[in-house]
Amino acid sequence: MNYQENPQDHEDTEFSQAERAAAASRSTWVSVVVNVVLSTLQIMVGVLTKSQALVADGIHSLSDLVSDAVVLLAGHHSQKEADENHPYGHHRFETAASLVLGLLLLGVGVGMLWSAALKLEDHASIPRVHASALWVAGAALVCKELLFRYMLKVAKRVRSSMLVANAWHARSDAASSLVVGIGILGNLAGYPLLDPIAALIVGFMVARMGWTFGWDALHDLMDRAVDEKEVEAIRQTLRDTPGVSGVHDVRTRRMGDMIVVDAHIEVDAQLTVEAGHDIAVAAQQRVLQHHRVLTLMTHVDPWKRPDLDHAPSPVEASLPATLNPRQG
Repeated sequence: MNYQENPQDHEDTEFSQAERAAAASRSTWVSVVVNVVLSTLQIMVGVLTKSQALVADGIHSLSDLVSDAVVLLAGHHSQKEADENHPYGHHRFETAASLVLGLLLLGVGVGMLWSAALKLEDHASIPRVHASALWVAGAALVCKELLFRYMLKVAKRVRSSMLVANAWHARSDAASSLVVGIGILGNLAGYPLLDPIAALIVGFMVARMGWTFGWDALHDLMDRAVDEKEVEAIRQTLRDTPGVSGVHDVRTRRMGDMIVVDAHIEVDAQLTVEAGHDIAVAAQQRVLQHHRVLTLMTHVDPWKRPDLDHAPSPVEASLPATLNPRQG
């Protein structure tokens, strides 16, 4: 899941891959401990008190352990340096992890919907739950909300979309615990249908969030561009570079939480090749310093005629059509 932020915030603090991975590991291990305790308590109490909604919420918490394992695995691999087979690094392990998280949530949500629907078909057999189930649901709500706030704070500090996705996973747990509490309360008040209905609502919430995470991650894997606000910030940094007369054809694509950029910069046509090259290097360094850009490929155009890169050179113009590379 992607989150909105001011592109200039990247000027304040930079985090290495190792620091981001360490933060991911710490927050995820906290999530592991909380979910082990909660899932065990919810499932045991849910079975003893005959609350389907509480059992469903416990299974949801149990699924978090699998998602936490995915996050830890992705955090380990994404910090690896670039190699011959992965010249841009391994940043997309995070995007792949977000996709897996989305598919996991979607599968768990559909399973919960199916189970609750079967229970509603046989509503005469819905038992009355014990009051202790309500206390467990309340405790789970508080723990999950606190976990969400902690994880989201860490995710935004290190700017990790994978950790943001996992944090919102925890928020979905808090929301589901709230719904479960309402369902149990309704069951205790003499409306037994509210317990499986709560389980049904929880299943829908989980499936919907899974679809959102998975869809966003899929688009990122297909080289989706960053939002226009961030593109404009990068474009402005290029314009502010001494010697750059203009900027056009700025293209971006996501590489995990980093960005790969291609841009055309315009320089004085009377400059030497070496001078133009130095300006391009300076522009690249400025962008890498002030934005979450992994790499920037610049194409230098002469300022007086920036369209020359689209026109054939004198040598190409003199070649027969069959030998012209632009027409071949």
